[in-house]
Amino acid sequence: MSYTDVDVPNRRDKVQAAFRSFGEVAAAASVLNWLLLFIFFCVLLGAYHIHTMLLMGDWDFWIDWKDRRYWPTVGPIVTIPFIAAAQFFFWEKFRLPFGATFVVLALLVGEWINRYVNFWGWTWFPVNFCWPTEFIPGALFIDCVLLMSRSYIMTAVIGGLGYALLMYPSNWPILAQFHMPVEKNGLVMTLADLMGFETVRTGTPEYIRLIEKGTLRSFGQDVVPVSSFFAGFVSMVMYLIWHFIGRWFSRTDFIARI
Repeated sequence: MSYTDVDVPNRRDKVQAAFRSFGEVAAAASVLNWLLLFIFFCVLLGAYHIHTMLLMGDWDFWIDWKDRRYWPTVGPIVTIPFIAAAQFFFWEKFRLPFGATFVVLALLVGEWINRYVNFWGWTWFPVNFCWPTEFIPGALFIDCVLLMSRSYIMTAVIGGLGYALLMYPSNWPILAQFHMPVEKNGLVMTLADLMGFETVRTGTPEYIRLIEKGTLRSFGQDVVPVSSFFAGFVSMVMYLIWHFIGRWFSRTDFIARI
């Protein structure tokens, strides 16, 4: 009898001593799965939050920057890349149709932690002045499109367009009250603009906030539909591009090298 033949039963006995029953093995595996899921959620939270903070920036930070022109345009275009990559990974690897909702939920958790701890806890900006943008309705819609169509082309066309169109209506119940007109020193402005003028922010480029002057005024005095449809068309392209990026990162040989 070789050394290997003796060593294998000994190692098996040690494993059986550590896990005396199949139930204990299943419980340990369940704890490990939840731990890995939590780590994966935290990694997505940090990466998605940094991505959004750097690219969306002030249009997501301040309520007076949540305008009718740039905010509906920048928001969907910036946030859909992670959605496209996550949808491919969750759908192809696990057949789970909630990739978009999962990453958007991670984003909002990170955003709320940032707004409450940093913006409110450290610098005393009111929470109703710096609340994060709501993307969950659009994420649910794009997940439903993937589940019902099972086609990435349909998800890019219908889901990407719907994701962009749903952003402004999803946030309007929170935003509407701050778009009420007020009078201050003979000037008429929105309540959001008044809060922005009264709140001191270091290094804010105020000239960018002249958002109501532009050629989009020629489209019937309402720029939100034009901005949202433009964001929808760009989101279609962004979805397709990042779908292939998610496909590349989800390859078995790439995961094995990591």
